[in-house]
Amino acid sequence: MNNIPSVDLSDFLSKDSKRKEKFVNEIGKAYEEIGFVSLKNHFLNDDLVDELYKEVKAFFDLSIEEKEKYEIEGLGGQRGYISFGKEHAKGKKEGDLKEFWHFGQEPSDDANLTENYPKNIHVEELMDFNKTGMEAYRMIEKTGIYVLRALALYIGLEEHYFDHWASNGNSILRPIHYPPITEEPKGAVRAGAHGDINLITLLMGASSGGLQVLRKDGEWIDAIPAEDELVINVGDMLERLTNNKLKSTIHRVANPPKEQWGKPRYSIPFFLHPRSEMKLNCLEECIDEENPKHYEDITAGEFLHQRLVEIGLIKEDKA
Repeated sequence: MNNIPSVDLSDFLSKDSKRKEKFVNEIGKAYEEIGFVSLKNHFLNDDLVDELYKEVKAFFDLSIEEKEKYEIEGLGGQRGYISFGKEHAKGKKEGDLKEFWHFGQEPSDDANLTENYPKNIHVEELMDFNKTGMEAYRMIEKTGIYVLRALALYIGLEEHYFDHWASNGNSILRPIHYPPITEEPKGAVRAGAHGDINLITLLMGASSGGLQVLRKDGEWIDAIPAEDELVINVGDMLERLTNNKLKSTIHRVANPPKEQWGKPRYSIPFFLHPRSEMKLNCLEECIDEENPKHYEDITAGEFLHQRLVEIGLIKEDKA
């Protein structure tokens, strides 16, 4: 396998039960084998994608002083602007070569949440930035919920098992800017090798290559989706919930060849998180004699906090 498998969401949405079953098996097996797929016929349209990239590029083109107005202390990086080099991969000291923005959940009136999410930060300089970002947020969230429905069936759960937990969940849309590289990075890369924290991640096509996935045999392979496809991978929460049945695969954004250092890179991942009270206890359907329970019980909120500390976005007192 030299590229990630491609699947078609229209198969799952079809009224043809065989096509639906085909999608369930294809995505389930891909997530057991490599943890990544590219997905066509999702709910994002080209015009919305183009508009979002236009707004994102305009934001990152603002001066450092203008952007830093939106870097809010005390939020653990969960909303607004996060400046260059702040985040690092778990276990690494070198900051990643990127700056980014976070759009978060704006819950519906009937969400009945047990927690209060931070408010999104409004960018004064760009009239359509927040509106466009949240339109894209909703379409990617909808796509992710359908993917989770397919995975529920594959695991042996009721199809809508994840709906309540993922709807109004603590999900994040993260536009990222990797600026041109101007000097030898000294051990830093655009995004260090890591697994994602959440249930699944949905990535809109990046403006240039660089995403690489670690295959089972230890080889890095390029993840190259078609232009209209989303890359979707399993996160650590879903791996934990399924007792390692579905794989949260290590991936990275490699630095480009030196002759391409002068080009910036933009990408926009959506980290689909559940509500914080969701239990990530290993599912009974994924435990047997050959695969005993691998993880202690924990909630999604507790797990998220642990990982934000590990990657440097939340600082804990050591006293």
